[in-house]
Amino acid sequence: MPITGTAHKFGDHVDTDVIIPARHLGTTDPAELASHCMEDIDAEFIQRVQPGDLMVAGRNFGCGSSREHAPIAIKAAGVSVVIAATFARIFYRNALNIGLPIIESEEAARGISAGDQVEVDLEGGTIKNLTTGASFTFAPLVGAAQDLIKAGGLVELTKQKLAART
Repeated sequence: MPITGTAHKFGDHVDTDVIIPARHLGTTDPAELASHCMEDIDAEFIQRVQPGDLMVAGRNFGCGSSREHAPIAIKAAGVSVVIAATFARIFYRNALNIGLPIIESEEAARGISAGDQVEVDLEGGTIKNLTTGASFTFAPLVGAAQDLIKAGGLVELTKQKLAART
């Protein structure tokens, strides 16, 4: 089923300290983390973002520390998918581990602007900018990565696998 939402656009090298500032790392509560998501780069982000919206960014999204708090804050804020030209590797893995869909597409990152309505088909590998009519393709997640996203993350996938064994 396609994901449709409004794009929130960010630039290159958005690091984990910008996604969730270090001063808020005293909690692991997803709702509390979400309330501070992106506040140092866009103080109004959390008021504008709606469930199902998307983040679009440039190169090296999620660089910096290896904290899982960053993708947790994004997911808990209601973001359904992050599209970026490239991701920092540790962020990429952390996002999969918590069940946050991520897509690498330099063309889509360039071709989507803030406020555009975007439709993403994770399984079909397509992104449609409904505002401009542009379409982009990407290599869909497969195998274990797809299993993690469908289950909602590593913890949920593990619970499902353990339940199936009993």
